[in-house]
Amino acid sequence: MKKELIKVKCLSPEIKLGNPIYNGDLLADEIIRADSEGVDVLCLPELCLCGTSLGDMLSNDVIIRSCESALGKILNKTKGTSVLAIIGLPVKQGKNTCSTGVIIENGKILGAIYNDSIDIKSPLGHIRALSEGFYGEINLLNQKINFSNYFEATKNGNKFGFFLGSGKIQLSATPSVLVNPTSLYETITSEIIATEYAKKKSEALGCAYMLCTPCENESSSNVIFSASNIISQRGEILASALPFESKNGECVSIIECFSNNSSCKFESYSSFAKKLCLNIETSKNPFIPKDEKELNRRLKKILDMESHALARRLTASYSKCCVLGISGGLDSTLALITCVLCADLIGWDRKNVVCVTMPCFGTTSRTKNNATELCNALGVTLKEVNIAEAVSVHLRDIGHDMENRNVTYENAQARERTQVLMDIANDLGGIVIGTGDMSEVALGWSTYNGDHMSMYGVNSAIVKTLIRHVVAYFAKNADKKVADILYDILDTPVSPELLPHKDGEIQQRTEDIVGPYELHDFFIYYFAGKSLAPSEIYHLAVKNFEGIFDCDTIYKWLEIFIKRFFTQHFKRCCSPDAISLGSVSLGKYDLQMPSDMSYEAFLEDLKSIRE
Repeated sequence: MKKELIKVKCLSPEIKLGNPIYNGDLLADEIIRADSEGVDVLCLPELCLCGTSLGDMLSNDVIIRSCESALGKILNKTKGTSVLAIIGLPVKQGKNTCSTGVIIENGKILGAIYNDSIDIKSPLGHIRALSEGFYGEINLLNQKINFSNYFEATKNGNKFGFFLGSGKIQLSATPSVLVNPTSLYETITSEIIATEYAKKKSEALGCAYMLCTPCENESSSNVIFSASNIISQRGEILASALPFESKNGECVSIIECFSNNSSCKFESYSSFAKKLCLNIETSKNPFIPKDEKELNRRLKKILDMESHALARRLTASYSKCCVLGISGGLDSTLALITCVLCADLIGWDRKNVVCVTMPCFGTTSRTKNNATELCNALGVTLKEVNIAEAVSVHLRDIGHDMENRNVTYENAQARERTQVLMDIANDLGGIVIGTGDMSEVALGWSTYNGDHMSMYGVNSAIVKTLIRHVVAYFAKNADKKVADILYDILDTPVSPELLPHKDGEIQQRTEDIVGPYELHDFFIYYFAGKSLAPSEIYHLAVKNFEGIFDCDTIYKWLEIFIKRFFTQHFKRCCSPDAISLGSVSLGKYDLQMPSDMSYEAFLEDLKSIRE
């Protein structure tokens, strides 16, 4: 007899990354719990038996065997249950390893599906470890099981369709419910895209749709996961777990089953996401939405993502504290804000956030005072280590004239600061938090093994112009004392402060040396994010910066951007772990190019506009 009302559930259990035996027991318990709650269908994330962010380890034989053994235990433990559930694991067949979903009920395997939409640009590293699968059979637990990219199960007279990832599938008839475990990670816009996708697809298909993503216990090496799950039906969101709202993303709904025998083509998530991002109106600040409501949502999301990613890294590394250099500049200010939010999130005393101010030859009283006052106002630990003497001794040791204020003179200070931070972190059992932003990463505006290095980079996916807005957003919601300090920091010129000041005034202004960040952030967006040619970027910039920068100025800084972007890539190749936040990212896992690549072809393209 057909059941008109069914109970469905999405869940992202708090797995242990790379521990299938533990995870198998956890998943079995969750299936048993769902059965006791009267759940008909349980959707779990892709590769939930081992974790989706294992990279090359997904094809390791130890993981493969352990996952199969864990699946066997799940089947034994869930005999007698009536929940239709899908378990994600890697399965090796010959030389191929596939991301596989095994559909089970009452301790039995009903079918198996593979993910046929592995994204070659995914920062998860799937492409090297996984193949896209094949139609046919697989051997699993001594059983031969049909294997394809889609499986349909019947339960109580209703049809339930299962597919993995962001697949593009053809349906001969629409099932009552589409069950979609994925490896989707969090970005600034992922919540909006996923919600719209779920609504539009369930409306177009006339059925219910379940989207399930991994939990926060996945790796935070280059992306962050949030257990952001959705259940929709006929264009409406019935239940959802918002990003970072809960640890396991649990959402449950009662849905009414409809019959729909029409065939249809199911558009993939990745295709939908690309369409949603097309035809974006260009502006001189492409990273900053014009709509104030959307801007505020995005700024809050950035703080949430940064703090949750750092919390995961601190927990995984068993750190007792986090250590960062505080200068009174924008980048270290945002890093400090992130550390404070993270400490609050994981229940640390804010004193576990250890800030170190390291004045030297170019430090001004304004930046030092702002750094000190901000640390005191936020209630973190503040240490001062004056490095002037140590740097002077070092320069004398290598025979460098103190009056020769060249790159050696400057870099010696940056490297001394990094050494101080690393040693303090070792002494306290913590890790060093990097402060550099994506604008600096693109230009290589950092000292190799100086401020270029840390144990985790929280700002590496945010451009300088956006950082200003994030800090200002935090200031608007902070008490007056903190806000006043932040506003003065926002008003301070960007400077590395490595050359001696004159009468307390900053002598180095970064934007006088490498160019306006407003322009460089524009270049980053269209060069690294949209893959436009320099000549195209030039024309776009001339149009958008009319009345602000003239043509010669735009040409000059675009030429410098191209040269530095290529020649400084070697720094990006060995940069610290840092999560991606949006569609543009320059992390070591994201941008694949050789460090010794020539930039001449790109300069020739730019020069063509003057021919």
